[in-house]
Amino acid sequence: MATEVVMPQMGESIAEGTIVRWIKKVGDRVERDEPLFEISTDKVDAEIPAPAAGVVTDIRVKEGETVAVNTVVATIGDGTAKAERRDEAPPKAEPHVEAPPAPAPAPQPDRAPAEAIRQRSSPLVRRIAKEHNVDVSKLQGTGLAGRVTKHDILGYLGQVGREGQVGREGQPPPAPGQFGTAGRVEKMSVMRRKIAEHMVLSRRTSAHVHSVFEVNFARVAKAREAAKAEYESAGVKLTFLSFIAKAVVDALRAVPIVNASIDGENVVYHEDVNLGIAVALEWGLIVPVIKKADEKNLLGLSRAVADLANRARAKQLKPEEVGGGTFTITNPGVFGALFGMPIINQPQVAILGVGNIEKRPVVIDDAIAIRPMAYLTLGYDHRLIDGAVADQFMSHLKERLEHWE
Repeated sequence: MATEVVMPQMGESIAEGTIVRWIKKVGDRVERDEPLFEISTDKVDAEIPAPAAGVVTDIRVKEGETVAVNTVVATIGDGTAKAERRDEAPPKAEPHVEAPPAPAPAPQPDRAPAEAIRQRSSPLVRRIAKEHNVDVSKLQGTGLAGRVTKHDILGYLGQVGREGQVGREGQPPPAPGQFGTAGRVEKMSVMRRKIAEHMVLSRRTSAHVHSVFEVNFARVAKAREAAKAEYESAGVKLTFLSFIAKAVVDALRAVPIVNASIDGENVVYHEDVNLGIAVALEWGLIVPVIKKADEKNLLGLSRAVADLANRARAKQLKPEEVGGGTFTITNPGVFGALFGMPIINQPQVAILGVGNIEKRPVVIDDAIAIRPMAYLTLGYDHRLIDGAVADQFMSHLKERLEHWE
């Protein structure tokens, strides 16, 4: 008996998904729960397991295609049926016979305009439209049934920005051919395109300002060295990032506006601290979220950071594990950067960048000493957070790390 494989709904607000890669091909044997294909959505990239064991007899959606959730994308048979390949010649068409005209459909009650708009766009699209005073009903959607996608509204906003640029400078940007001989040209991956859209949206939305503090990690290094063996025996690697995450949680409790977000003209103060940890992947960047991080101790945070990072690299994250963050930490220092100027992860209002922790000469009590030092950078939204408040938050963070107990 054949089993239909459908595009899963990876989250309540997700209406469609893109097939990134077929792990199994037509004619391949697959076991139940074995990875069958990879998808990319607005929330997460994930490997989708086979719903049944058998042989892949039909693949209906090509790599790179976007389809609605619950769309049949493949069929798994018991292995006795002949595999159906998409590249086979279609069966010879039957002679066309004109069918009698179908009866006119019964009149339907008019749908309220607001409801029609909600049907043609996702909550994310409506939020972006609200922030930029855009009437979604006036946009031409490229999604299923004319649905206005995130790509549509970001493209519209970007076009408006380019038109303004042309007006100010008097001429459009130079064509790619004007830069000399073109090298290799590749199409952006789905994840890369979504990262680009998210970053441009954030820069357009928030008034970005950055503050940089230098922090002495001597006390943290001593505490880490003392507890490292104990944590390893519990199966957890104790890193500097675990201490920083714990200190960040404490600082957010002391300065709660940094853990807030903006909704129109309202400030939303979040009850929980949902801490996003940026994870660099070979194919992009993703920010899994430690929910209720304020309820975890150092050991719990260490376990959560390691677990989410490992599953992000294995494409095993669930949509709810990459959404709902209230504050984000990104760690360019792991690659040797002294510090960075990170872009805020919308709809949050602040993000912490961690620079490389390295031994440097510093002046302590009028004497030169060698200490493990690092620069921490807070990127914050000046629409809500003033410089004094941002520095107050960073002072709490610095104090906690430099006097770790």
